[in-house]
Amino acid sequence: MENNSVQKNSVQAENKMGTMGVGRLLISMSVPMMLSMLVQALYNIVDSIFVSRIDEGALTAVSLAFPFQTLMISVCGGTAVGINALLSMRLGQKNQDAVDKTAVNGIFLALCEYIFFVAVCLIFVDPYLKSQTQNPLIIEYGRTYLRICMLSGFGLFFGFTSDRLLQSTGRTFYAMITQLTGAITNIIFDPILIFGLGPFPKMGIAGAAAATVAGQILGAFVSVCFNLRKNVEINFRFKGFRPDIVIIGQIYKVGLPSIVLQAVGSLTTYGMNLILGTFKGIADTAIAVYGAYFKLNSFVFMPVFGLNNGMVPIVAYNYGARNPKRITKTIALSVLCAFSIMSVGMILFETIPATLFSLFHASEQMLSIGVPALRIIAPSFLGAALCIVLGSVFQALGNAVYSMIVSIARQLFLLLPSAYLLSLSGVVHNVWWCFDIAEVLSLTLSLFFFLRTYNNKIKPLAPQA
Repeated sequence: MENNSVQKNSVQAENKMGTMGVGRLLISMSVPMMLSMLVQALYNIVDSIFVSRIDEGALTAVSLAFPFQTLMISVCGGTAVGINALLSMRLGQKNQDAVDKTAVNGIFLALCEYIFFVAVCLIFVDPYLKSQTQNPLIIEYGRTYLRICMLSGFGLFFGFTSDRLLQSTGRTFYAMITQLTGAITNIIFDPILIFGLGPFPKMGIAGAAAATVAGQILGAFVSVCFNLRKNVEINFRFKGFRPDIVIIGQIYKVGLPSIVLQAVGSLTTYGMNLILGTFKGIADTAIAVYGAYFKLNSFVFMPVFGLNNGMVPIVAYNYGARNPKRITKTIALSVLCAFSIMSVGMILFETIPATLFSLFHASEQMLSIGVPALRIIAPSFLGAALCIVLGSVFQALGNAVYSMIVSIARQLFLLLPSAYLLSLSGVVHNVWWCFDIAEVLSLTLSLFFFLRTYNNKIKPLAPQA
């Protein structure tokens, strides 16, 4: 055991996040995550494409379920962000004991969060769905889909946590494999379980949910195996484990603002569904359009999130190692990459919106609402590129509360109110302008907080000897 610990500390001292060229390091850390995120986006779209073949009501039900699923992801993903940043920082400080304790406490939190959402599912799913639609078929679809995804969602929580442990030590290639495993499993089983191909029964929307949880569970299993066999910088010691309140507090100091940030997005989606539901005669179609938009924009946003997943441990590690030059260079390259990705997405949304919506077996009414929506929303992508990167920088440096403030201000105090006011015009197309309006405030606040973070945290760091 002692020799193994010496070996791990030796490996830790030579961690590539403090030595490799920044450009090459960002590529090696981010590209695997960006590719895996692209596959995740593909599985999200494929899932909705197959569901739309059942009927438009099924697509609407999945859109209504989306905020609840996003809330689950916000909790486990935000906690994982805190684990990632804290563990990477402790690696930079060469504190092996803190690294190990952070990892096992993170796994404990994943279990607690899964149990919490099982209880939430049993109590709140029906009231939640009925608050957005009175269509009994859509409610039944949504109930079936959500109960399977939530009651069998342990793979989501343990998968997120386990992947972040790999990412925090620079092993993003293995994290990519685990996410690819889950996504590909989902893509393969979607048509098989939905339509009953081969020996499998036709399960309809329940099949879509079953394929989702099957992918999550298999991905989590692979991720755990990689951590136990390949992640040599972490000693997983569970014997005699007791929750460490100090470490849990440090995880949530970074992770809680991220949870709130993403949960606010879930609340915003729910609010938008309610606003779109006021348009009589087209409400269900408008909600389906909004849900399809989120599936489509994942092709643009997911790679940027993958970029950030690779960037956060680099920034956190070099902050712990007191190397401001590597931090600023990492941020600059990340902004450039994110802006390039978002620009491509904006061009596609502006030029071929009808082609994109045709993927969802769109009706004429869905196209008449969706095509203008994509063209109106697309310019907001450019501001979002910078905001997303800077938000992750705040998290990596322990100022995740700034991300929370920006998100709350953008979504609760501008996006939703402006969407509501625009909806009073009685024209559904006007509602989509709320995204562009909100991005102006988000960008302004993000730049203000970054200048403050740079002056208070990055600039004072002593150069590495």
